[in-house]
Amino acid sequence: MYDGRGQCPTQTLTECGCMAPVSDLSSVEQIPHGRTAQRLEWQHLPPAVRRFVEGRLGSQVVRAESQGGGFTPGFASRLTGEDGSRIFVKAANKQAQKQFAEAYAEEVHNLRLLPGGLPVPRLLWSHEDERWIVVGFECVEGSQPRRPWRATQLDACLDSLEVIADALTPAPPSFGLSPIAEEIPALVTGWDHVRAKDPDWPHLAEAATLAARLPSLEDRVGFVHADARDDNFVMAGDGTALLCDWNWPALGPVWLDAVDLMMTAHGDGLDADALVARRALTKDVDPEHIDVWLAALCGFMLVCRDRPVPPTSPYLRVHNRWWSEAAWSWLAHRRGWT
Repeated sequence: MYDGRGQCPTQTLTECGCMAPVSDLSSVEQIPHGRTAQRLEWQHLPPAVRRFVEGRLGSQVVRAESQGGGFTPGFASRLTGEDGSRIFVKAANKQAQKQFAEAYAEEVHNLRLLPGGLPVPRLLWSHEDERWIVVGFECVEGSQPRRPWRATQLDACLDSLEVIADALTPAPPSFGLSPIAEEIPALVTGWDHVRAKDPDWPHLAEAATLAARLPSLEDRVGFVHADARDDNFVMAGDGTALLCDWNWPALGPVWLDAVDLMMTAHGDGLDADALVARRALTKDVDPEHIDVWLAALCGFMLVCRDRPVPPTSPYLRVHNRWWSEAAWSWLAHRRGWT
């Protein structure tokens, strides 16, 4: 999910770092969007893997454009063949990158269960052996949304989330999904960590009470992508936003992914409450339920923020900090907290 699950399996928390909340996000270290991942490059793949990919492409690879978004070190590159053919390939070593290889395998499983016609890059093939998993996708000619958010691109991403929600509501049983609060318990318990580290955090008891309500929300059984960040969208040439990285779906409020994007829009200075009021997935949602999610997300990100920095993802904790501050800022604004 948002902490790059698999990046840091340990739950050990550091003892450093000020926990004081801020309302001015300009004081928070910014995420270098599109330049957060330290990935395997084409030349790092074993010759046998490169030959296999070129066999599926039908041409020798003459150009490899590694994708710098995200927070994982797996191979993710747009490849161009000598004959001009194009493909997007992910790959991970099952020994050295076990967690990421498992995530890629889970994504393949989930993509094969999706109905056709969704705004999702098309899976072409996958290969697994005792050492590697390699996955081929159509190469979408486009780029990630720009940050700070542009209104047209944000609307396109929200449009795609609405299409996906319509197609996957109710959540298909074939996915075998678990509630997001069970998948990520720190969504509910994150404020216990804050209480231990900074008992003077303002409105701490209220935030903890809100987050504790997440498992009991009556609208908690929808399909949730659970990783709908800007760097997991590709803006296609026709303006459609394609949602990528289907590793972590779960059961939750069907509006949850949209609120996540709106929260980042708030962090970029846009009017997120106006978005809530006009978008199909959120306009009829109980405002208290959105506050429950923001409190849960903020507490979880504060926990993640204080974990050690993974050597393969130097900006992951910057991401966690920024998300925690943006979630807190919007929640405090909505609740009238000072």
